[in-house]
Amino acid sequence: MRMVFGRYMPYNSLIHKMDPRVKLFMIISLIVAVFFPIGFTGFALIGTSILVMFSISKLSFKMLIKLFTPISLIFFMLILINILMLKPTVQPDQWNDLGSGARWVETTQFGYVLNWKFLWFSEQAFYRAIYMTMRIFFMITLTTILTGTTQPLELTLAIEDLLWPLKLIGIPVYIFSTIISIALRMIPTLIDEAGRIMKAQSSRGIDFKNGKMKDKIKSMTSLIIPLLVSAFQKAEDLAYAMDSRGYDPHAKRTRYRQVKFRFVDWVVFAFYMAIAVSLFCYPYINVLSQIQIPRIDAILNI
Repeated sequence: MRMVFGRYMPYNSLIHKMDPRVKLFMIISLIVAVFFPIGFTGFALIGTSILVMFSISKLSFKMLIKLFTPISLIFFMLILINILMLKPTVQPDQWNDLGSGARWVETTQFGYVLNWKFLWFSEQAFYRAIYMTMRIFFMITLTTILTGTTQPLELTLAIEDLLWPLKLIGIPVYIFSTIISIALRMIPTLIDEAGRIMKAQSSRGIDFKNGKMKDKIKSMTSLIIPLLVSAFQKAEDLAYAMDSRGYDPHAKRTRYRQVKFRFVDWVVFAFYMAIAVSLFCYPYINVLSQIQIPRIDAILNI
């Protein structure tokens, strides 16, 4: 299965039919909510709602499964950083000796802490790594839903309409929306191009998977340089194509395709915005106190 991140998938679903402006604002609000200090309780709520949205959009769950490999690498990198950088302050008489230089203690701030030589394993480090990994996963999933259910032209119109207040101060909103739309559209193209370059270089004897770190860096150089050259070439070809068709970004434009609000759009929008607002308020008025996890939230300082 090809990488489909950033690629529009033409299905007949409720999310596909939504007004792109409503959809864009709704998904941006959920992405912002993910980065609020909502704890694992909030993640359980927003994660369930995101999976429901993903299911309604009829996108393949294989897309999410394929994300587990890079997400797992991010998780282990965060765990490693916390093990090397996090050093809890504990009184010497509080440690419990395990032998062979290992010791452990239970603290209020860090949870259970295990120390062996210069390595520090703690509940807080583990929870923080999961917390950051889930944030990244939810953000990528929401972005996949947006790009997979919205055509590039519709996305351009949605961005332009949402940024219309900037027109009052003379900012060329249409140019910005076109740039963002083209950038999102180029993501799957560059991913496919990277795959073709890797296959071509592998046929020439370059090994991207095995060998020492120094060899892998040299191998990546043989991928990155041709990919950059190809990206600039595609950008130049696109500029020539737009110029040959008389494209003028500063010209006054009309719209062939008109978008309209539907009642079902407002229903879906109201449901997900209610979730987003409740998560915005979570750190301040504790709206999810009945189902929160006090121990984990205390360790995460939420």
